Amino acid sequence: MKQLNLNEVIEYVEIHIADFHDRRLSSVKEKIDLNRILKQKNPYLFKAKNIIDAHDLIKGFLDAFLQSQEETIFGDFLEALAIFICNKVYGGTKSERTGLDLEFEKDNAIYIVEIKAGWNWGNSSQLKQLKINFENATKILKEHTNKEIIAVNGCCFGRENKIQKKGYFKICGQKFWELISGNERLYLDIIEPIGHKAKQKNEDFYNAYIQVVNNLTLEFSKDFCDNGIINWEKLVKFNSGK
Repeated sequence: MKQLNLNEVIEYVEIHIADFHDRRLSSVKEKIDLNRILKQKNPYLFKAKNIIDAHDLIKGFLDAFLQSQEETIFGDFLEALAIFICNKVYGGTKSERTGLDLEFEKDNAIYIVEIKAGWNWGNSSQLKQLKINFENATKILKEHTNKEIIAVNGCCFGRENKIQKKGYFKICGQKFWELISGNERLYLDIIEPIGHKAKQKNEDFYNAYIQVVNNLTLEFSKDFCDNGIINWEKLVKFNSGK
């Protein structure tokens, strides 16, 4: 185990958080197809919320679409950050095994880790696959070592009171960052550099975002509004009809 150099972590975060912002900006600057957005989201929900303004409706559809993309992009950033930190302290490496993200040795045990951004993820099928991935990796590793194999679902934020699961541990938030770094304050120390140039980057994003909202609203009004009123029947037919 090596002592974590926090300055290296801060430098890594400030460099690589820019990639998150660049990908986020690209996602809204690239041509976003109105038809794709309208087909992917639930029109009944927006009708139930009594949204009658076309601009508000498009903003709601677009926000839901972009949020799912942002969560994926930021999840990639957090996973890479965790691997970087673990590599500095324990020599951890990105796993090449199916469904796993990180492998490292600690206290004479081998840890195999699948990293998720948040604690509240996965349906029953996904959790079943998680256990299968851990079982397969454990079986292969035991053919080459007598060391204990510890399977971990590591979550970058949140809490989990029941850490012990069937066949693996679920370790979240502060406990996860401490596991891979040996530093119980790391989960706090990384929050400031993550905000590096956030104000400037968010202004760039907002300017591009507003342009997209306005253009999509104009297009939507032409195709799905009658005399300035949303034609819900036409919209639902487009979204869900045969």
